[in-house]
Amino acid sequence: MTDADPLPTAEFIHHTALTVPDLDEAVAFFVEGLGCEELYRKGPFGDPDGDSMERRLGVHPDAVAELAMVRCGPTMNLELFEWDAPDQDETAPTLADNGATHIGIQVGSIDRALSVLSDRDGVEVLDEPQTNEDGPTAGLTYVFCRTDWGLMLELLEAPDAMPYEQATDTRLFDPATPWNQAE
Repeated sequence: MTDADPLPTAEFIHHTALTVPDLDEAVAFFVEGLGCEELYRKGPFGDPDGDSMERRLGVHPDAVAELAMVRCGPTMNLELFEWDAPDQDETAPTLADNGATHIGIQVGSIDRALSVLSDRDGVEVLDEPQTNEDGPTAGLTYVFCRTDWGLMLELLEAPDAMPYEQATDTRLFDPATPWNQAE
């Protein structure tokens, strides 16, 4: 395999993971606040007598974790981790920090979604919704929100069609098309 070859047999993204400070609180936020469905929990797990946590997961050998898998709509499985590790950095990264992430949620009405989300304890809406005036996503309206535990959410309201669609037949969401067909 060369650097230019796609990942053989890749079909789709299975999940994205997010570390949270309190698993119960995070699951409640995603299930009750966003309408996700909890699928399962696992843990606590660790390796108190060995180094498998460091070898397998790249964390401190004495780290212990619990996880929950939640299903968020038709396109996202989210694995939530709560860690207890001697060297854990509890500072939430900003969007500009390497490795930082955010979750983008497409909504039918950004105003209706914001009216509900902004009433939730521990959620801060940053600025007002903005609409892209030009470029490949002209007409897309978005706003960022932050939970008190550091999760960044982006709400997006998309027009029926965006300019990028004139340059490609590929669309942002097409679950019927496999990721790649490489064997």
